[in-house]
Amino acid sequence: MKKYFMLAMAVLTIASCTDSKFHVQGNITNAKDSVLYFENIGLAGYELLDSARLDADGSFSFSGERPEAPEFYRLRISDQIISLSIDSTETVTVKAQWPQMASQYEVSGSAECQTIKELALKQMELQQRAIAVSNNPTLSGAQVNDSILAMVSRYKDEVKRQYILPNPAKPSAYFALFQTLGNLLLFNPRADKDDIKVYAAVATSWDAFWPEAERGKNLHNIAIEGMKNIRISETQGLRGIDPSKVQETGLIDIALRDNKGQMRRLSDLKGQVVLLDFHVFATNDSPARILLLRELYNKYQSQGFQIYQVSLDSDEHFWKQQTAALPWISVREDKGINSSTLSLYNIQAVPDFFLIDRGNNLVGRSQNIKDLEQTIRSLL
Repeated sequence: MKKYFMLAMAVLTIASCTDSKFHVQGNITNAKDSVLYFENIGLAGYELLDSARLDADGSFSFSGERPEAPEFYRLRISDQIISLSIDSTETVTVKAQWPQMASQYEVSGSAECQTIKELALKQMELQQRAIAVSNNPTLSGAQVNDSILAMVSRYKDEVKRQYILPNPAKPSAYFALFQTLGNLLLFNPRADKDDIKVYAAVATSWDAFWPEAERGKNLHNIAIEGMKNIRISETQGLRGIDPSKVQETGLIDIALRDNKGQMRRLSDLKGQVVLLDFHVFATNDSPARILLLRELYNKYQSQGFQIYQVSLDSDEHFWKQQTAALPWISVREDKGINSSTLSLYNIQAVPDFFLIDRGNNLVGRSQNIKDLEQTIRSLL
C-alpha cells in the first residue's frame, strides 16, 4: 500500500510540474537547416528564450513557465515573424511554410493567438496599401499623405470597434495598441484624445485583472502621460506647439549631431529658408522622397534654401550610409519615435515637414502647403 501511495505522489508531482508550463510546437516546412528563434516580446525589447535548427519536416517544440499575466512571444526566421500570446498552460500549435511564414500560417490551441493572427494580417494589408499609395506617380505629396492618413483612420476605427473596446482585457486588445505603420505607432498615446481613451480602457482592465503586472503598470503610465500632454497642448498655440518652447526667433530649436558627428542647431540657419524634414530612411518610399528633395535643393540652394533633415531611423550605421552623399544637413534623433522633439513639434506620422522663413519663423506645415516648390519660391 505504501508503494502505491508513493507512486501516486510521484505521478502527481510530475503532473504538477508539467501543468506549470506552456508549450509552443508545430512545423515550418521548406525551411531545412534554418534556425527558428523563440523570443519573448518584453517591454525592454526582445529576449531570446530558445532556438532550433529545423530538419526536413520542420518540426519544433518550445516550452516555458506559465506567465503570471498575459505575455507575448514570437517565432522568427530571419525577418519572418509569427506573434503569439500566452496566458496559461496551453499548448499552441503553429504550422507554416517558408518563406511565407509570417502571412500564411495556421495556429490552433489558443483563440487569442488566432485573433492576433487576424490583426497581424490586417496590419500587413494596411502596410501594402500604404506603400502602393506612396508609389503612385499620379499623386502629389499632399495627396499621398491625406490618403494614408485616411486609411489609418479607417483601420484604427475598425480595430477599436471590433478588437479592443469589446474585450479590453484580452491580450489581443493589448497587442493591437502597439501595431505600427513603418516605425510609427498607429494608436498615438502622446497627442490623440481618442487614442488615449483606448489605452486607458485597456489599462483599466489590466489593473483589475492583473494589478501587479508590469505591462499593466506601463499602460497605466502611458495613459496618464497622454492625458497630461493633452492638457498641456490645449493651452498651446497653433499646431499644438508649446509657446514656452518657442524662442524669440519663432521656432522650437533642435540641436542634434549630424552624420559627421558635428552638432547642428536649427536656429543657426537664420537668414535662410529652411525645410525642416522628419524622415525615416528605412521605408520603401524614402528613395523617391530623397530624389524630390534633391531636385528642390539643387534648384534653390544657391538662393538661400537649406534642408535640415531629422532621421528617426533606429540603425545609426544604416542612417550614416544613406546620408553620406546628401548635400544638406542630416541629423538623427537616437530616441526615434520616443523623442521629445516629435512631441514638441506634434509629429504624428512621418514623413512630415515644416517650412521656416529667413527670420527663423515657422510659416507652414505639410498639411497646409498645397504646392511646396511655389511656397519655397515665395519665401526666397
